[in-house]
Amino acid sequence: MRISVIGTGLIGSQVIQRLTAAGHDATGHSRATGLDLITGDGLDDAVRGTEVVVNVTNSPTFDDASVDFFRTTVTNLLAAAQTADVGHIVTLSIVGVDQVPDLAYYRAKTLQEDLVKAGPIPYSIVRATQFMEFIAPTMDWTTDGDVVRLPATPIQPISSAEVAAEVAEVAAGTPLRGVRNIGGPDVFTLDELGRITLEATGDHRHVVTDNTAGLFAAVKGDELIAPDGARLAGTHYRDWLRSH
Repeated sequence: MRISVIGTGLIGSQVIQRLTAAGHDATGHSRATGLDLITGDGLDDAVRGTEVVVNVTNSPTFDDASVDFFRTTVTNLLAAAQTADVGHIVTLSIVGVDQVPDLAYYRAKTLQEDLVKAGPIPYSIVRATQFMEFIAPTMDWTTDGDVVRLPATPIQPISSAEVAAEVAEVAAGTPLRGVRNIGGPDVFTLDELGRITLEATGDHRHVVTDNTAGLFAAVKGDELIAPDGARLAGTHYRDWLRSH
């Protein structure tokens, strides 16, 4: 099966590896290969002759500008895919994305989903919980000196490798025409995850619980926890930390 993966970062590169290992003709497309989803440059070439398109691109910002980013890029991608007679489009999204309207980035991702659902291409949406790889950067955003301020937001971290495996599996199958939710095996609060991370890495910063700090302060409940029926991955966060 010929599959075009739009976005070659953390997830996209692993999706390509998994699809290639499974015998598919998977190619990656990004700015590095001459693709510009905003202007559409290189897009027709990226999807020509493709049976499946996997979209794992991300907005460069998490603010209101992300809304325009997803509106423009998804509109361009759907139009090119329709012209190329693509039979399946797979989009990576976020668990609970439509439950946190106070976050501009989540509103933007919800718009992305809505555009795909209303579009002309049979679709699959994979919603994942927060990546384990993003815990440390999340802590850096709210660090002041040796203090890390984090809210007690429930989080269910999943490794990027397991996200990529699910996306690759969905891409090789028939369109879901719906959403698959995936998450990690354990639920923590974000401040607890911060303490676990600092201890495991020998970092001398310390965590202060602050429910007004950072991006996830807008999450007031368990919206980011995988819902009933979700697929749960097997890698535990402490084990992942030891291996990384």
